[in-house]
Formats: sequence, structure tokens, C-alpha cells
Amino acid sequence: MTSQSTQTATPAGVLTGIRVLDFTSMIAGSYCTRLLADLGAEVIKCEPPSGDYVRVPPPLRDGKSAYFAHLNCGKKSLCMDLKHPAARRTVEELVALSDVVVENFRPGVMRRLGLDYPGLKELKPDIIYCAITGYGQTGPDAGRPAYAPIIHADSGYDLANLSHQAGLDRPLRTGLYVADYFSGMTAMAGIQSALLHRERTGAGQVVDVALMDTMLSMLVYETLSAQFPVDGPVMLYSPSATRDGHVIVMPITQGNFEALADAVGHPEWKSDPRFAAYADRLVNWDALMAQLERWTAERSSAECEDLLTAAGCPCSRYRTVGEAMQSAQSRHRGVMAEVDDGAGPFLVTNAPLKLSAAPSAARPWVAECGAHNREVLCDLLGYGDDRVTDLINQDALIAADDR
Repeated sequence: MTSQSTQTATPAGVLTGIRVLDFTSMIAGSYCTRLLADLGAEVIKCEPPSGDYVRVPPPLRDGKSAYFAHLNCGKKSLCMDLKHPAARRTVEELVALSDVVVENFRPGVMRRLGLDYPGLKELKPDIIYCAITGYGQTGPDAGRPAYAPIIHADSGYDLANLSHQAGLDRPLRTGLYVADYFSGMTAMAGIQSALLHRERTGAGQVVDVALMDTMLSMLVYETLSAQFPVDGPVMLYSPSATRDGHVIVMPITQGNFEALADAVGHPEWKSDPRFAAYADRLVNWDALMAQLERWTAERSSAECEDLLTAAGCPCSRYRTVGEAMQSAQSRHRGVMAEVDDGAGPFLVTNAPLKLSAAPSAARPWVAECGAHNREVLCDLLGYGDDRVTDLINQDALIAADDR
């Protein structure tokens, strides 16, 4: 962790002055509050005695998880046992001085702790309370446990993807967490909308984000075709083999297609009755792609990408994530930022948005669990050292060096 003077030197963002109490763990909630921190909010992460679970998974260096650092850089850490009455009383004092509470427990957990929205609203009538769950706060599935891959399966996302694969008889394996990250971004948008509403009306509210809802909202074509089944072929975009890998080519519009035909030396495709019009290309799409692959197979991926892109036809080679991170465009955009979690510097992604009048970037420091206990309680709440020590002795507050 860097010094407090370094932390306060961070340029002001659009959310500077907004204080967020973060009761999240794992991915979706932590990503939401990480984005809020990137935009300037003061985020106080309230971790359990064992710390956030994501402090454990690899990549690990000197016992520190880079995964945790990516999701939680720029946040302060307060380590408390919320099952202890004294800890809950301290949280209530913090709520009275905060603008936003974010949690991703299963429905009912915060109520049992006495920290749900109705109770916190009594302490801070204009509090914004964001709850992120698998299925939402109400309904027959509200209590179901869920992680992103569960939602991928339950939403239809996995079977929709399977329907586009040839020769497979079971859904694809996954190690990606699309629902988590998209839900985190959705929650960030909901919180900012609620803050704007509060600015206009003075009223707080609940932001209820469900991973299931966010996944369904991504499946636009699929939700429509479920209601209005489409007869005939669907245009699928497959990799085309090159001398050294693959490219993906997407001549969607008429202009794209004509640019492709000219670029690959087949202007006759533009008058070929199989390909000339969109409806004809749709029926004969596989034939068009087979002819295109004869051209790509004789060239490198880079050559295909350069020639087709210059002609005005969308094309990309297949890159690794590492290659994409280091691309000239990523470097130009400042996609990556350097942070240091105490095990050395490494790169994380910045918030995926840019504001012309304010910064939106990862703060370069990562807090040890409980590193800000005394700062938060003494500087913010005015506790004396004796009171902090008493909380530690009661095991309500867990000192960083006791973990």
C-alpha cells in the first residue's frame, strides 16, 4: 500500500466526494466498486475476518493475488466481523456518512445482520443501496446460489453458443465470467443513475441488479427469435484459415461485401447471383466463405488483416489477450494501468470509458486487508485509540497484523 499522501494526490474524478461502503466479494460486486473508485469515489471495502475470498486465487506473487488487486485497487480496507454487534454499530455510523452501499450477498443476509435497506434508510434517508445477486431480490429463484457460469447455463447463453458450433453435442466448457463483469458495469450505471435521481429529488433508493437479467439483456437476437422463430439460415461468422493462423472477416453491409470482392481480386462476386444481394449471400454464405478461405490460406493473418481493413472490409486476426494488451491501439488508448500490490508492479485494465473533462483510471495502490481500520475509524468517525483497541479485543475489528 502506498502512503496516504500518494492516495490523496490522485486526480479528482466525476465521483470525487462520493463515499461508497463496499460489502462485496468475488467478482461482480467488486468490479462495480472498482469502477466507482476509478471514477473518483472513496470506496471503503468492508472485509470479513478471513478477507475477501478473491485474495486467495492465482496468479499469486509473494502470497498476494493479482486477481484481487485487479478488482480492488484504489479501495480502502476495513476488516470487521459483521456478526458482532459492535461491528454492526460501527457500520451504522459509517452509513450515516456515506452515499452508497453495495453488497452482493444472497437475499436475506443483510437483513439478518440488520443492515438491509429499510434499516439503513432510517440512518441515512437518501442512501443509495445496490444489491447484486444471481436472480434478484424477489421471485421464486431469488434464494438460489449462483456464479456466472450458472447464469450462462440458465439464461440460454451457453445453448445459444452451442447452436452455432458444428459437430458438438454438449455445451462448451468455460472459464470466463461474462455475467459477472457485465453485471458489475450494469450496477455502476444503476448507482450513477440513482445518484443523479437523488441530486434532482433528494431521495435515495435500491438498485437491484441480477446476473440473470443482465445476461438476458445481452441476448437480443435470441430473445426475439424465441418469440418469432426465424426460418432459413443464420449468418454465422467463422474463422478463415491463413498461412499462420486464422482471421475473422465480416462483410455485413453491401459496401463491406463489395470492398471484399475487389480486395481479394474477385470483382465478379458482385454480380454473381449467389452473392450479389444480401438475401442471396445469406443463403449461400458458406459457399462465399469457402471461396474467401482459398484467398486467406495463401496469406499470413497480418497480411489478410491489413489488406481487407485498408479496403474497408472488417477483418481481424485472432490475437491472444497478451497481444491485445500490448497493441498499438491499446497503448494509444491507455487501456492498461500499472498498479503495485506490494509484490511488485503489474498491469490492470482501466475503466472501459473515457471522459473528456475528468479522469477515469485505476488508482495504483492495493490495500492489505484491514490496512485502513484506524484511518477510517479515527479520522472519519472520530474514534480514539482506546475505542479501536477495545473493538480489536472484542474481535469485532480485526487488526491487519492479526490475520
